[in-house]
Formats: sequence, structure tokens, C-alpha cells
Amino acid sequence: MIVPMKKVSLIIRGDEKKQTLKKLRKLGIMHVEITDGAGERLAGLNEQIVLLQSALFTLGKSKNVKQTQVDTSEALSVAQKIARLEQEKKCYQDEINFLSGELDRLKGWGDVDIDELKALAEKGVKISLCEKPADEYALLPESVKTVKLEGNKSSVKFLVIGENDVANSLVLPEMSTDKMRERISALNTLIDETQQQITSCICYAESIKKAVKALEREVQFETYATGMQEESVVACFTGYIEAENLDTLRKTAAENSWGLLIEEPTEEDNVPTKLKNNKFVSLIYPLTDFLGTVPGYFEYDISGWFLSFILIFFGIIFGDGGYGLLICTVAAIPIIKALISKKTVSPAFLLVGLFGLSTVLWGTLTCTWFGLSPEQLPQWLKSLSVPVISNVYADKIWYPFANGAGLTTAQNLQILCFSLALVQLTVAHVKGAVRNRKSLKILGDIGSMLQLLGIYYLVLSLVVNAQVFSFGLVIAGIPVGTVSIALIGVGFVMNFVFSNYEGSIVKSVLSSLKNIVSVLLGVVNVFSDIVSYIRLWAVGLAGAAISATVNELAGPLLGNFMFMVLAIVLLVFGHGLNMILNVLSVIVHGIRLNTLEFSSHLDMSWSGHKFKPFE
Repeated sequence: MIVPMKKVSLIIRGDEKKQTLKKLRKLGIMHVEITDGAGERLAGLNEQIVLLQSALFTLGKSKNVKQTQVDTSEALSVAQKIARLEQEKKCYQDEINFLSGELDRLKGWGDVDIDELKALAEKGVKISLCEKPADEYALLPESVKTVKLEGNKSSVKFLVIGENDVANSLVLPEMSTDKMRERISALNTLIDETQQQITSCICYAESIKKAVKALEREVQFETYATGMQEESVVACFTGYIEAENLDTLRKTAAENSWGLLIEEPTEEDNVPTKLKNNKFVSLIYPLTDFLGTVPGYFEYDISGWFLSFILIFFGIIFGDGGYGLLICTVAAIPIIKALISKKTVSPAFLLVGLFGLSTVLWGTLTCTWFGLSPEQLPQWLKSLSVPVISNVYADKIWYPFANGAGLTTAQNLQILCFSLALVQLTVAHVKGAVRNRKSLKILGDIGSMLQLLGIYYLVLSLVVNAQVFSFGLVIAGIPVGTVSIALIGVGFVMNFVFSNYEGSIVKSVLSSLKNIVSVLLGVVNVFSDIVSYIRLWAVGLAGAAISATVNELAGPLLGNFMFMVLAIVLLVFGHGLNMILNVLSVIVHGIRLNTLEFSSHLDMSWSGHKFKPFE
């Protein structure tokens, strides 16, 4: 559930801002809403954090290194030393790049000795290095004394002796090429020595991390202190607190003579969201934290439904019981280690374990194990599968009705996917109906459910099998096709009339008329949302095809001892790649069905932000 919040405003004396914030921070129950802070101290703190983070980036990973603990001021000194050394290393590298560029520029001239050229110039013999096209060189006047060094049909390199100025003369470097190479070697040595000094500071990495966290707390404190609304002698700031902690804040406010205003949050307020669920439902939090999805305070907490459906979607998309066993093994190792060492088991590993179990269950129901054909599997595994969706009976036609039409196993799987869509989207509108139970708007939600039911049959007819799910179908005297069309019509009318109800049916109808195009497209969207769930079957089918192909490629090699290693590598690589693709498919498709199709029927935009008490 979403924990109920109260909006609170504190009014204090202007000269007691920092003391008040220290007491609030110690209390640790209030999410403070403050505008951006300002001031030289805040800017200085941010600069120090940037310096420390830059030092951490330079140091890199610090695993298996004995750490030396120092305080924040010493950590800053170390960070400054690292920044200085890094700057020196950059200067050395820039000089190497320049000298390397000069050597590249002069490589066509061989070794150039600047000292000798200067010595000759002092004796009155000026020498210039030039290069010209061959035809231009031939046109030089005889007064220009030259010495040809090398040439071909296109260009000529030559020396000019004397004071004659010839275009395209080479700009001489500041040092000889030999000295450049010596300098580059010396600079590389300096870079290595500097890097060693930087590496020697890695023992301070943990202290630097702690210093960053400490300064971030100070930044938060200074932001609140300087961003507080202030008028001469008083200051005021607003925040949010869990309703159950209100008495604690009241008591603290009374003890410190703070002015306290308590209000109910409105939809105009930027209310933070805190979720509170049982341990099982809370296992979904590592996934939602990874996605960065937080419901708005006035939206729904769908954590339980999200967990339930993503487990089903994961199993169908991975689709292979063998893969599920591998996932369970990967999750079991850290779980067992944590239990043996009596540490808390990470919820992320428990969630991965559930994903593995879901995949094992689906693989068992469909008799899918490492992409092997049913003929290659033992009989006891085949007997555990459910016939109508099992690969064992992939070629069988199922005849559910007496009209002579039948369904394939693939069509049964499609029906299952569309049925999941019906259940999940109906849950969305049931939640809406529960929220609107005291208003006629509930009839709009009921209308949406009727539309869903009617369009569900329409999808089965148009996508799965028009013969089995024909519009002339009659079951127990009930014309199923006619009823489905009636449900769509009645549901549309109810939704049209009551979906925008806010106390007046006339205004609700007018509101729908203003958005008539969106209302009509809404029916199409329901159809497309249901059809969208076929992606579960399609992606699972693609994964099964890849695993079967990998087995076919590796199978002939397994019979030859010389190629056994190659076959194993092919199997590991192929199935490993398939599992990676399946993970991406879960993120792209499985999560999408929860955060888009399901959420759109809940009118959720995931616009929330986490409740973070000042502590």
C-alpha cells in the first residue's frame, strides 16, 4: 500500500534555522520540500564533492586492497594530491602527443639536428629544408643554390643554401629528432612514476567514499538552511511526514516552540511516495528500483499485481525449464552463502530465484527442456506436461466444440496469452471501480469491463480461429458472438456517459463529446492492448527456436570425440546468448505489459518520487 502522508509546515525564528534542522535531522521522520539553496559554503561543498568523486574515478576499483582510514579533511588532501598528479600526468601526455606529432611531420626528412643547423647559421651558412612539386623545382632560378636530397616524378625534397626565401620551406622544430625521442622516453618514465604515486593512494578509496557521503549530508543540510523561506525574524519550510509519525512531530514542535501547520495533501502538492507491503510483495522492489518506477501518491500501489504477472510473463518468455534450473542455481548460491553466514538474504536473489521457479514450472507444463525435442526427453517429464499446451502434442488438433473446427497447441497458447490480458486489464478496471464505488463513475469502469469481455471474444475470432470462435457460435442456447457484440456496444455507451462523471451526467456526456475522437480510439486501443499480449507467445516461440537450432548445430559434433570441445563451446555460447536475449525480452516485453498496457488502464503515469526523510 501507499503509506498515508500529511503535509506539514514549520514556522521558526530566523536565527534558529540550523539548530532546528539539526533537531529534525536527528528526528529523521520528515521529508523536507525546499527550493534550491545558495551561498558560498554550498558552492564550496559541491566543489569538494566533485573533487572527491573525480579522485574515486581516477583510482578505479579498490577490491582486495587494505584500506587506511582517515577523516574527511585528510581525504580531501588525498583527493587534491590525486588531482595534482593527474594534471601532471596529463601535461606529460600532452607533451608526448606534441613531440610525436613533430616526429611524424619530420619522418620524411630522416634525423634533423637543429644544433648543427644553428652552428652553420652562426658561421654564415644558412640552410633551409624545402619540398616542392617536381615541375616547380625544375623552374627554380640558378641564383638559388640547392642540394637535392630525394625526389620522384611528383615531388622533390631539397636543401636551400643561403639567404634565398623559397616558398614551402619546412618549419624547423625546437629540438633535434634524437632529443625528441629521448624526451618522449623520459616523459613515459615520468608518467609511470606519477601513476604509481596515484595507485599508492588507492588505500584511501573507502575513506574518500565516506567523505563523499558526509559532504552530501552537509550539502543537503546547507540546501535546506539556505533554501528556506525567510522573512526578517521568522523562517518557514514545508515537508511531508507519515501520518503515523505525526504525534512525534507534534511533541517535538511543542518542546521547541515551533509553529506547526498540518494539512491533507492535495493533487497539486508534490507528495512523495512510500510503499509498504509484506515481505513477499516487497521482493518486487529491486526490479522497480532498477527501473526507477515510482507510483504517484494519488495513484495505485500495484506491487503485488506487478510481482504476480511479471513472474508469469518471465516464465512464458524464457519458456524453458532447463533455463529455469540454471537461474535457480545461480540464485541459490548467494542465498545459501548468506544463510550459512547468518546474513540477511538480498531480496534481489530471492526475486531471481522466483523467476527461475516460474520458468521451471512453465517448462514443465509445456515439456520444454534445453530446446530438446519431446522424443529426446524421458516419459516421466512428458507425463508432467499439460496436453493442450505441451510440445508433446504439438501436432495434435484439439476439438473443443461440435462444429468440426479444432485448435492447435500454438492456438491454445495464444488463447492463454489473451486470457492473461483479459484478467490483468480487468483487474485494472476493478481497482478503478473500487476507488469510484461511491460515485456513478463506477458505471464507466463497469462499462470498460464489459468492453474488455466483448473485445476478448472478438480477438479470439479474428486472431486465433474464426471457425471455432465464430460469431454464429451458440453454447447452451446462448449466441456467444451476438452477446460479445452487445457487450462492446453496452460497455461503450456506459463508458461514454459515465467515465467523466463529476456530479453531472450532462457534463460527463459533453466532456466525452469534446473528446469524441479519443473516446472512439479508446475502443481500438482496448483491442490492440489485448492483442499486444501475444508477444509473450511469440517471444517464447523465438527463444525455443534458437535453442533448438543451437542443439541441431552442436548435435553432429557431439558424436565425434575430436570435435567434442567445439560442440560444448557452441552449446554454452548459443544457449548463453539465448538467455541474454530472453532477459532483454523480459525487460522490453514483460515489463512493458505491466508499466504500459496494465498501467494505462489504471490511468497511471508513474509520476511519483520516493519518500526520503531528512536524517
